[in-house]
Amino acid sequence: MKYKPTAYRGHFLLVFTLVVVVLGIVKCVNPQLALPQLAPVAEAPVRPAAPQVLDSVQLHAQAVDSLLLRPHTLPVLLRPDGRPVKNRVVSVHRFEEAFPDLNDVQLATAQRLGIQPIENRDEARHRLKELVYVGDSPFYTIQPLHQSIPYLVPRAATLLQVIGRAFTDSLVTKGYEPHKLIVTSVLRTNEDVNRLRNVNRNASENSCHRFGTTFDISYNRFLEIHDDGTDEVRWVTVFKSILAEVLEDQRLMGTCYVKYEVHQSCFHITAR
Repeated sequence: MKYKPTAYRGHFLLVFTLVVVVLGIVKCVNPQLALPQLAPVAEAPVRPAAPQVLDSVQLHAQAVDSLLLRPHTLPVLLRPDGRPVKNRVVSVHRFEEAFPDLNDVQLATAQRLGIQPIENRDEARHRLKELVYVGDSPFYTIQPLHQSIPYLVPRAATLLQVIGRAFTDSLVTKGYEPHKLIVTSVLRTNEDVNRLRNVNRNASENSCHRFGTTFDISYNRFLEIHDDGTDEVRWVTVFKSILAEVLEDQRLMGTCYVKYEVHQSCFHITAR
């Protein structure tokens, strides 16, 4: 007897065919559905980085930043009755006692806040991004340099600017004509230090000047600026006392170390 398909079997085959076609279309549209799904891999917990522990020098430097970057207050030039202000010169008790910070004290800070020492001038040209150029400004001038180059780390350059501006303000409020400070030494390479020690045995082999944090300011020579734009180096004794007042203020605020250099006729200053 021949097999005869029934209507029920025909409907079943039609539905089955439609299902296969639909599944085929879905697979073509989204092939990822046909791949086995893997369980997500649990990510390792991210541990927070350990906080950086700052030493005492770095903590002090953070406090100094706020002092050096605070807005400048203009000096008061007139009294309430209209008369010009003329403050008296106070100076310091003794220069050696007011500015006793020896090289070892300054060196510890210079090594923490400064750059790695530079071997020679050729290497210096490739590391200028770490430093700030300190050319002449309205408040100071850089004398011709033979044993150093006019660069400092940013905090020391800012300190130099603050000292120069404070000195100018002090001159004006004491009734003196403006004069610029004269910077006598800035950044020294190792080669500069060795060359200097050949002519000056008192020069330190571990000079703070190698770290870009230190500069020297003359205390017996100052640059007078004339109205016609010319300038003249002058030896003004009282200006040494006025500069000492400014440096003592900065030292007591904690922005710098200062050493009174008798033989070099300068104040040796390291930014903190």
